[in-house]
Amino acid sequence: MVEDRITDGRRIAQLLSSELDGREDGELARFAVTNADRDVEPTADGARAYDVIRDDERIARAFVHDDRAHLEFEAAQDAAAEAASDVDLRVRPKATNPPRTLVFVESGAEVKRATDVVQRVSQALAETDE
Repeated sequence: MVEDRITDGRRIAQLLSSELDGREDGELARFAVTNADRDVEPTADGARAYDVIRDDERIARAFVHDDRAHLEFEAAQDAAAEAASDVDLRVRPKATNPPRTLVFVESGAEVKRATDVVQRVSQALAETDE
């Protein structure tokens, strides 16, 4: 049997970018991918690949590793952590000031779930905007 599971971090980040920037349904209509580093090389700690923008405000940054990608949420970190946990993505806090939440995307199959996390974060932000 052929193994076609995508586990290349750079490719995973590209797939996620396409989902976030290319879809116009629901909350995704509010998103754009900006400041993309098209020549990014994966690193052990993760190299910044692009920014995720919601209504002209950065809410997360995407990083690439050799074997995965991760999103570093700057906004609605609790919502990101809860949503990631709900869809079985690995998540952990990042102890910085201000704090961040890291959501790991370890295969191409997890891209849709990561997109769901971004949408839930957007919904949480919309509630605080009201």
